[in-house]
Amino acid sequence: MQPVWEFPLRLPRHAFSVRDAARAGDVWRCFQEAAVEASTRAGWSPQRYRAANTAFLVRAMTVVHHDEATYGQQTRARTWVSRFRRGMLSTREVRLLCEGEPVVSGTQEWVHVSADLKPKRAPEELTAAFPVHEEDASVTLPSYDEDQGSTFEFAFRPWHTWMDPLAHVNHPAYVDWCDEAVSRRMDAAGLSPVSLQPVAEKATFRSGAEAQDEVVVQTRRVGRTAEGAVALAHRILKGGDVVCADAITVRTLSDGDPGPLWAALG
Repeated sequence: MQPVWEFPLRLPRHAFSVRDAARAGDVWRCFQEAAVEASTRAGWSPQRYRAANTAFLVRAMTVVHHDEATYGQQTRARTWVSRFRRGMLSTREVRLLCEGEPVVSGTQEWVHVSADLKPKRAPEELTAAFPVHEEDASVTLPSYDEDQGSTFEFAFRPWHTWMDPLAHVNHPAYVDWCDEAVSRRMDAAGLSPVSLQPVAEKATFRSGAEAQDEVVVQTRRVGRTAEGAVALAHRILKGGDVVCADAITVRTLSDGDPGPLWAALG
């Protein structure tokens, strides 16, 4: 079985802002496409998972943006499984490359589940399709000095038309929600939300949000990196007290001066 897959993969036009810079959530969607394409090439298409009454769900994901992905780049995805534990927990590495250099790197933690979305050991024919390969180290968030700010909230109800093939909100949408919370705070402070630039993010998923759930994103500033980028902690709740996900996003501004962002999120 082939352990590493590399193939052309470009972000679609709708993934880009008016700066022609890709949004973080859309980079996460691109990485999901890379995982699905690699799985399909290894013999496990979405249709085969459905026929087997199984699936993989993202349990956690960490992404580092080495540079902003911009429209028109001739990008390629490179991906492999770096760990597969107890036949259930799979670590997949994904790299988005341009001219051989990484633009964005990600580490995905997947859990194999049954048709009712309960963790389940994968059949041997599935685990055999994804031989473990060692290459780059897994992705980690940049370190930051802690400096807590006050919490602000963004509340809404997901649309029915947002639901994914497993009938819940797809995991990249949570990054959209975190950035929307920050963008609204920026707008209220007189900053252009378009200038928000991703540096890194990590999310851990605990419970799926569905259409018409009462969702609240709680956000607070928690620190700064050595370069001045702002670290923010987010908790996504549904129904008032059920935790859907916890996330850390690290953000700067496109002009290179994160100071106004730090002040706006204080």
